[in-house]
Amino acid sequence: MSAPSPDRLVVTRFAPSPTGFLHIGGARTALFNWLFARARSGRFLLRIEDTDRARSTPEATEAILEGLAWLGLDHDGEAVSQFARAGRHGEVARALLESGHAYKCFSTQEEIAAFREQARAEKRSTLFRSPWREADPASHPDAPFAIRLKAPRKGETVIEDRVQGRVVIRNDQLDDMILLRSDGTPTYMLAVVVDDHDMGVTHVIRGDDHLNNAARQSLLYRALGWQEPIWAHIPLIHGPDGKKLSKRHGALGVGEYRRMGYPARALRNYLARLGWSHGDAEYFTDDEARAWFDLEGIGKSPARFDFRKLDNLSGKHIAAMEGEELLAAVQDYLSANGLPVVQPQKEADFLRAAPFLRAGAKNLGQVHDKAHFILADRPLEIEQKAARHLDDVSRGILRELTPQLQNASWEREELEGVLNAAAAAHGLTFGKLAGPLRAALAGRAATPSVFDMMLVLGREETIARLGDAAADVAG
Repeated sequence: MSAPSPDRLVVTRFAPSPTGFLHIGGARTALFNWLFARARSGRFLLRIEDTDRARSTPEATEAILEGLAWLGLDHDGEAVSQFARAGRHGEVARALLESGHAYKCFSTQEEIAAFREQARAEKRSTLFRSPWREADPASHPDAPFAIRLKAPRKGETVIEDRVQGRVVIRNDQLDDMILLRSDGTPTYMLAVVVDDHDMGVTHVIRGDDHLNNAARQSLLYRALGWQEPIWAHIPLIHGPDGKKLSKRHGALGVGEYRRMGYPARALRNYLARLGWSHGDAEYFTDDEARAWFDLEGIGKSPARFDFRKLDNLSGKHIAAMEGEELLAAVQDYLSANGLPVVQPQKEADFLRAAPFLRAGAKNLGQVHDKAHFILADRPLEIEQKAARHLDDVSRGILRELTPQLQNASWEREELEGVLNAAAAAHGLTFGKLAGPLRAALAGRAATPSVFDMMLVLGREETIARLGDAAADVAG
């Protein structure tokens, strides 16, 4: 079967099962498909594989859609429900039956289970060979039947995989897979092939746990006379210890990373780099990722998830954010965690503070924490560790500062001169005065620079906070 022609419109798809959240491995698969399509002016489609009615839930579907939207992985057209296409799947199975590429199998589940149990006891292959494959239709009983693909028993099935290379599977290792169950419901194998064909998918990019499925699906494409897609099976993600990724490694839903304060653009960068490379590039923009992404850059070995690398990339992306983008990212972080968002009257101060709020921050929670002095309202609640700096001497200095700050020009150089002079007049270093000032301006012991805070808060608010701190402690 020939591969799609080079000038054919590229169409990729992401096909999650709505049985839980969008986990990090699924997000990477979606990202790879999105990047490949977008880089080639192609289409990126979304199919919800909701045929498992017992486990599929609307809530899980919504979580997947929300996760993709937050990551910025927009899909073309409406999301397709696999369950809603069951009629089309059945139609294709019956067409294969009529063409002789499939047959009716009347073997019951109990008979198949008994065969496999005996095969295991005798230590032979448990691959079930239906006795109905070549049976005369006249011998068919009036009973429920499954429709099975009449797979070749000899030769080999070859998958030319763009990541794994040439994969050869002996046909005598493949069974006659069920296409339509005896209750009339289609199987996953049939549904995937029919849907990919009908949706015009040219490239199937997915985890290498589906590699064996590709061989069986390839047989189905050939039986139907349909053009096979280009296959690309990505190695799975492992933890730093080389073991299968688990929750302790970071196998969490995308929503958890959002709530932990990783910007979407940083997670996109990290996931793109997780198993794919473009030279030595570690940090890159979305535009660069779209321009560079190709299947040849995907490695054959499992990628290893590493929070330290994610933190490092996250810090770089936060440092590169302009004020409005940083504010929007923090607002999203706060909303995701059910926390109060930055109020409109505080936004201008936040934007002025953005250059030092983002400096050194690894996640948006740290940015929010540094912005506490902006977001808190008077009178500030002073934490115990900060309150210890507000003794009688420091309160006296805060009161003395008021007239001096009233007359100072509100520029860093002059503010530094006023505060250093006040400390020196009491035989203190500025470091000793910084503690009381942090407590007064932010209510905390750890804050951004005192001068940065004063410049953002302005003269009136700064003096008011110094007065509050002195009065509260004095009382």
